[in-house]
Amino acid sequence: MVEERMGDCWSHTKDQFDNLEKHTQWGIEFVEKYNKFVKERSEIEVNYAKQIRNLSKKYQPKKNSREEEESKYTFCRAFFTTLNELNDYAGQHEVIAENLTSQIISELTRYLQELKAERKSHFHDGRKAQQYIESSWKQLESCKRRFERDCKEADRAQQYFEKMDADINVTKADVEKARQQAQMRHQMATDSKNEYSSYLQKFNQEQNDHYYTIIPNIFQKLQDMEEKRIERIGVCMKTFAEVDRQVLPIVGKCLDGMTTAAESIEPKTDSKQVVEAYKSGFEPPGDVEFEDYSQAMKRTVSENSLSNSKEGKEKSSSKSKPKLWPFIKKNKLSLKLGSGPEDFSHLPPEQRRKKLQGKIDDLNKDIHKEMDQRDALTKMKDVYVKNPQMGDPASVDPRLAEIGQNIEKLQAEVQKFEGWLAEVEEKMPSKSDSNRRSGFYEAQSNTAVSNNCAQDRESPDGSYTEEQNSETQVKAIINPNTIPSTMPDFDEEFDDDDTLPTIGTCKALYPFEGHNEGTIAVAEGELLYVIEEDKGDGWTRVRRNEEEEGYVPTSYIEVNLEPNAKGAMTYI
Repeated sequence: MVEERMGDCWSHTKDQFDNLEKHTQWGIEFVEKYNKFVKERSEIEVNYAKQIRNLSKKYQPKKNSREEEESKYTFCRAFFTTLNELNDYAGQHEVIAENLTSQIISELTRYLQELKAERKSHFHDGRKAQQYIESSWKQLESCKRRFERDCKEADRAQQYFEKMDADINVTKADVEKARQQAQMRHQMATDSKNEYSSYLQKFNQEQNDHYYTIIPNIFQKLQDMEEKRIERIGVCMKTFAEVDRQVLPIVGKCLDGMTTAAESIEPKTDSKQVVEAYKSGFEPPGDVEFEDYSQAMKRTVSENSLSNSKEGKEKSSSKSKPKLWPFIKKNKLSLKLGSGPEDFSHLPPEQRRKKLQGKIDDLNKDIHKEMDQRDALTKMKDVYVKNPQMGDPASVDPRLAEIGQNIEKLQAEVQKFEGWLAEVEEKMPSKSDSNRRSGFYEAQSNTAVSNNCAQDRESPDGSYTEEQNSETQVKAIINPNTIPSTMPDFDEEFDDDDTLPTIGTCKALYPFEGHNEGTIAVAEGELLYVIEEDKGDGWTRVRRNEEEEGYVPTSYIEVNLEPNAKGAMTYI
């Protein structure tokens, strides 16, 4: 019965260990599965960020003139801003992937190794304790069987002694021998009994420790290990959400940047850019003359009238049919970037002036770069002169000579383009605000437009020519700055006693001294009222108060017109 009871206990304990071993192994497999899930999520974030970056890079502006032209429009700049924000948005998904790897994947991988080692250690201790108690039980059983055997042997020896002692035919020697054998067997039985009793007490103590201390402690350690595993999984799941939450503010800023870029689109500003880009600077054609073909029917017999009629007919027939410049088929006013002669003579006057001015600005930048290099080399040469051990001063001379030649070439180019710019500005008529016309053509009242101006602007091959008008006097500016090269006729502008209404406000971006008559001095950051917008001459009429008003360069101010103010495409 005792053996059956002990066997049932050991079998139950073994079953418990098997169940716990299976459950803890399943827990480890779950952690590995969750770790694999996070890895795949991290890979998805990396691939998504890579695709978003490639998309942003694909549509980024290229380094060519076409993209530079597009960048001046607000809707193009908004799109470029959206691409940049999208690139930053992709970066946040890379941050998510990095945080998932560092805060979850790496931690779980290290924890899995620790968990497996701890689990192995606990089950090893449990099996060792189980084996020990089973071994103790076997020793106890061995002591018990020995005691039992010795007791039986002592009983048989005692019975044999008593038999020999009762038999009168047996010698005393045989009786004594039987008595001694019985005593020895009895002593052996006594020793076996003491050994069995001692080992039984020891086994009971070990069994008590096994079932009430050792095994419960191992089970408690396994329980603690399992609770830590579950807690770690919960922390990882919380971190999984927090990693996304941490980037939400920056993602929100990226989305806000896209929204702000979209709201910054200004259709009127873009349409004015188109007007400014393709404004030709041509004078509108004059009225077409009436050609009287009825004079031939009024001939008289007089020679005088006949000769007059012939002269009139010849004069009439000698006139070429006028061609209006907007409808010239050969030229078509088409502007092809990067094509045409060096002086841009194939372009309309206004476009030619802009191109020449831009070319001069680029050359001046190159000159400044060369001068900076020359100054740096000159300082280096001075250092070499003062400290010969640092270098040979003569080694810098070839490069200085080369830079000097480059500067001379660039200055010669600047003079050449400035000459062409002066020629264009002299041929362009001055503008007067009092007689400006709205629409697709510019009209200048101080330029005498003859009735055959269309013929004057067209050469025999169908292209236009730029002839100097005798009534137009414009002073050429060789080195123009941001102030418009053509000054409006300010004296006529202020003859009107009526006060112009306010159509908007403006903020001065730069200080302007306003020395010329009709201009007004402004300080940087000063707020003024706009009473007349730029008509294409580069000047805007502003008012400080009821008594102070005048013109300032449009490029010096930031204009904000009222919604009902006229901001349509007025000039081309």
